Amino acid sequence: MSEPNDTGALHSALGTELFVLQSAASSTISEAGTRSTIYLSTLSGGLVAVGFAGSSPSLLAVLTFTVFPTIFMLGWFTVVRLVDTSVESITAKQRMTRIREYFASLHALGPTLIAQDDPRTTGELGVRYARSSYLFTMASMVGAVNSVLGGALVTLVLTIGLGLRTLPATLIGIAVGLVVLLATLRYERRRIRSVTSGSADASSSR
Repeated sequence: MSEPNDTGALHSALGTELFVLQSAASSTISEAGTRSTIYLSTLSGGLVAVGFAGSSPSLLAVLTFTVFPTIFMLGWFTVVRLVDTSVESITAKQRMTRIREYFASLHALGPTLIAQDDPRTTGELGVRYARSSYLFTMASMVGAVNSVLGGALVTLVLTIGLGLRTLPATLIGIAVGLVVLLATLRYERRRIRSVTSGSADASSSR
């Protein structure tokens, strides 16, 4: 590959780009933590409010059909954004890897001092990510909690609103919660695979 005429300018630009990507990756982690905290705090506050209203059936019904749907929608919005931050972080990491590989190729000692580990053995930075690793992200965590909330909301609607018996309503709520969880995980997996499939193919071809 031919080098540009002004190699120094290229190296300076790559160093700046590496710094920008590092800042972007750090901001995605900070945003993910903040959004998860906001959702969990809102859910905790909503549960406390519903608990205090348990002695009044009419007030309990009002809070159940207003607070829980609102928190459930907030959970969906949070999951979508958390998946976005995961995609942004993965993309930034892939671009930083390409820049580091270029710098490593400039000197004989570069691969030893700069190059990352082989993802086929120990993985980058000593952690090997499998196909199921997306199950342990913040998006999956919030999605699991939100699925339980969705199932509980359906159960409450069937029992309080429609007068269905507790056992059938609970079974239906569990089924709905599982469907919501599977839909959430499938959405996250599809989004993450869209940015990791290319890098996986490139690694396997080395």
